[in-house]
Amino acid sequence: MSRRTAAPPAGTDRDPDAATPGTRWWRRIELPADRERVTLRARIGMLAALVAAVMVLIVSAAAFLVVRENLTSSLDETLRQRAYAAAQSELGNPELLATVSPDVLGAADLRIALVYSSGMAIFSDESSMPPVGAEELEVARDGVTQPGRTAGLDGVPYRVVAVQAGDGRALVIAQQLGTMTRVVSRMGTALPLVGLGGVILAALAGFAVARTGLRPVQRLTAATERVATTGDLRPIPVSGSDELARLTVSFNAMLGALAASREQQRRLVADAGHELRTPLTSLRTNLELLASADRPDAPELPAEDRTELIADVRAQVEELSHLVGDLVELARDDAPTMATEAFELGEVVERALVRVRRRAGDITFDAQLTRWVLDGDANALERAVLNLLDNAAKWSPPGGTVRLSMVPISPEWLVVEVADAGEGIATADLPHVFDRFYRADTSRTMPGSGLGLSIVAQAAARHGGEVRAGQAPEGGALLSMALPGRHVAEPDSP
Repeated sequence: MSRRTAAPPAGTDRDPDAATPGTRWWRRIELPADRERVTLRARIGMLAALVAAVMVLIVSAAAFLVVRENLTSSLDETLRQRAYAAAQSELGNPELLATVSPDVLGAADLRIALVYSSGMAIFSDESSMPPVGAEELEVARDGVTQPGRTAGLDGVPYRVVAVQAGDGRALVIAQQLGTMTRVVSRMGTALPLVGLGGVILAALAGFAVARTGLRPVQRLTAATERVATTGDLRPIPVSGSDELARLTVSFNAMLGALAASREQQRRLVADAGHELRTPLTSLRTNLELLASADRPDAPELPAEDRTELIADVRAQVEELSHLVGDLVELARDDAPTMATEAFELGEVVERALVRVRRRAGDITFDAQLTRWVLDGDANALERAVLNLLDNAAKWSPPGGTVRLSMVPISPEWLVVEVADAGEGIATADLPHVFDRFYRADTSRTMPGSGLGLSIVAQAAARHGGEVRAGQAPEGGALLSMALPGRHVAEPDSP
């Protein structure tokens, strides 16, 4: 039964956490607007762009450093070869060097000088004097070739190389870095532009891949929204064999289970309504007869008929109570949490026999018990055995015998068999005996709701067992319930 709670008056602030006991307040959690706008496709595209940007940054920096180092090494090698050639030519003569311009080496931006270990330098004019430092003086003193270095002169960067040009002197040659600087600058400008284009292409590719890859997810999302909106449980078409296809298959299996559960619930409600209608109609008719007999102007109802009507009402109320109890038991499809404990099945069967003998009249029960221990719910199995015995007693002829036997078929399995001497079960009805509300044509006039054997099947399934129906050697029905467990040895006689 649903209950509505009136909303607080307008203008009244009420904290949901301060609701009165027994009242549940529901509040929808709203996501921030910015978070709702950032889709998974956008996040994948941005992630691809970010990864591409990092890779472009690393590659550009590495390319810039490598190219600059190669250009510098190439320039040093060229200057060193020119210096060796000049030192071995007539330019190594101090008198000639003082009168010759550096243009003879084939470059107008060269500076050349002859440096002595004493620190004196000879050059043609002031404009041709290269930067000279401790490195060049060390070459003049020791004759050890030093790697090139970068030095500034009048604010202009030069690349300086020195080679030995005789005892105690070195030939120093320097060239401006303007050309190399322009090349490196252009490369430093081009690499970011190319990298930016790569980042844009990576982002577009990321969006395209995300759109294609997430299409199955979009179908799942649309199917989920369709189920939530319309309740349509049609499966989703599956294409491919990747992880998303497996996810779709799993989702279809979930939809199938949901559809089966819905159909089972619909059948349960429909069958329950059909079964409840008969006792309720009869109960209402009898009560109306009793009520009409109590009217002043109505003829007096004989005491015998009144007693019979009251007994009939009580029987119908009892039948209705049993039916409601069975419905509540079977409605719990999710196998309620049961107190799992080890117990002896033989004791459970004995309790069920005591209960059924009280109400079975002249029916005789022949029981063959054995000691068998299993883990589970003793009350559920007692009710299952009781239903089997009640069903056998109902179908047995007056003065008949119901046979109950506990037969171990392996060290881990035991079968509880209940056989009667009635008319038996038709071959066409055997597969449906344990179905809910199923009643054969020959049993529609008999008392019962068709739920007792369903409860037996449910109890067996909860304990990892199974049920079967067949023909008994006595000519009646043979209903069996197989249960796992372990055999217990009989105690030694004193």
